[in-house]
Amino acid sequence: MRLKNSYFYTLREDVKDEDSASGNLLCKGGFIKKTSAGIYMMLPLGLKVEKKIEEIIRKHMDATGAQELRMPALIASDYYEKSGRLENFGSSLFKLKDRTNKQMVLGPTHEELFALASKMKIRSYKDMPFNLYQFQSKYRDEPRARFGLIRVKEFVMKDAYSFDTDEKGLDISYKKMFDAYVRAFDEIGVKYLIVKADTGVMGGLLSEEFQAITPIGEDTIVYCDDCHYSSNLEVAGFKKDSVECNDDKLASEMIETPNAGTIEEVCAFLDKDPDKFVKTMIYKLDDKFYAVLVRGDREISETKLAKTVGAFEVELADMSDVERITNAKVGFAGPVGLDIPIIMDEEITKMRNFITGANKTDNHLINVNTSDFTAYKVADITKVKEGDLCPVCGKKLKFTKGIEIGNTFKLGTKYSKALDLTYLNRENTTEYVWMGSYGIGLGRVMAAVVEQNHDDKGIIWPKNIAPYPVSIVLINGKDEAQVTLADRLYDELMAKGIDVLYDDRDERAGVKFNDSELIGIPYRLTIGKKASEGIVEIKKRDDDTLITMSYDDTIEYILNELK
Repeated sequence: MRLKNSYFYTLREDVKDEDSASGNLLCKGGFIKKTSAGIYMMLPLGLKVEKKIEEIIRKHMDATGAQELRMPALIASDYYEKSGRLENFGSSLFKLKDRTNKQMVLGPTHEELFALASKMKIRSYKDMPFNLYQFQSKYRDEPRARFGLIRVKEFVMKDAYSFDTDEKGLDISYKKMFDAYVRAFDEIGVKYLIVKADTGVMGGLLSEEFQAITPIGEDTIVYCDDCHYSSNLEVAGFKKDSVECNDDKLASEMIETPNAGTIEEVCAFLDKDPDKFVKTMIYKLDDKFYAVLVRGDREISETKLAKTVGAFEVELADMSDVERITNAKVGFAGPVGLDIPIIMDEEITKMRNFITGANKTDNHLINVNTSDFTAYKVADITKVKEGDLCPVCGKKLKFTKGIEIGNTFKLGTKYSKALDLTYLNRENTTEYVWMGSYGIGLGRVMAAVVEQNHDDKGIIWPKNIAPYPVSIVLINGKDEAQVTLADRLYDELMAKGIDVLYDDRDERAGVKFNDSELIGIPYRLTIGKKASEGIVEIKKRDDDTLITMSYDDTIEYILNELK
């Protein structure tokens, strides 16, 4: 593409309302333009990158035998109501009504419609397995859109859905898609970890996330260098102390702890370490109150807590409810004598003679044991801490940040049961179809690549997804020898299938160089004073070295580099 008389612009200053390197550089380089919070135009440069990412993903989807289609973005809300997700998505759904007053939504994801499409084919076990996928816009009313393309309200997703007769078949389909994701992300050039994750509103048997490693990632990834265990923080496990305390049980005793309502204050008052305490937090899970117990030096994983009782909504009880339930001010809750269900972390089962709140303001109980109260459920409900021991090999766990760029779900029969998706088995008996779901956010992939590949000059694109792998910079448009050589180079590279950005604008050389580096073109070919000798100056974006070559050698060099 010749830049002169084309739609192309860059910004000289950083973009003030962008809170990530990728958001700033993509806006600065003219790839995207924000129209409102969480909503962006995808401009020509950005669309070229997105299309290249899309083609890589499509290639690997097609290689699995999956077939592409396209679903509508505007969907009758009835389908989400049948699956139970109209309520689960809550305020994140964009809702509207058509002229007949029918309730509609803008699709946040498409499991329901793919299940409907599969009904057109599936009658018996002979009709499976198969896999369908699409590239389609999704809409989610994010409460806090941020980080450029990483957290937005409208985005393009590749979502695929597999259909099988049983769990064994699902395992095979899942492995095919999982391996296709690995190949696609490896080809794109993004650095990632694969982690176990919460199934969330998708539901089902298993969720794994492909997390691009970057300091601004929204997710905390827990991983082990020794055995390669990795998990999202919210569901990560760790090896807990298996040694049970054998101290003799003592009788519990109430003591005054004036103005000591936090773990830190009580620790200081009693001169005890936090691991000798048990915290009691009052939670509201789906409109029912629970007392939740964890060791004093631990934090509660609300994701694990929700899974323990199958709750959709999780929130701390407000102050008035805590005081009503415990008959004490906030900070003095304890399990002894409470008349609401108690959920206790499994770590507490190994403890003896611990300290809890007394359900009386300015008082605590010492020498409390699990025999002093009855737990409704005992489960792993704590968040792992950096340095805890790996649940697989026992080595110390580490933390890093990640951006979720892809996910894979074993949905099982969740949606087929809700939407009556059945088939006749070999014995002519009706069974439910087993489904898998597989998503990739294209904009997130683009942003993640930029987060991982940039410097103080701009973006450094991998050459296979750069908007243009090569730029030609014409130094002097009034020099006939330069123009002739630049035009010839452009025409020959284009004829050989190389997509070239030809900067023939009437701008200073410095402006052209800066723009080429800002937008991340992998190879810059400069046509300057030595054009009359047929000499081209070559610079790679990730290397400050300048090399010169003859015209013919330049053609051969570029073709070899871009093979």
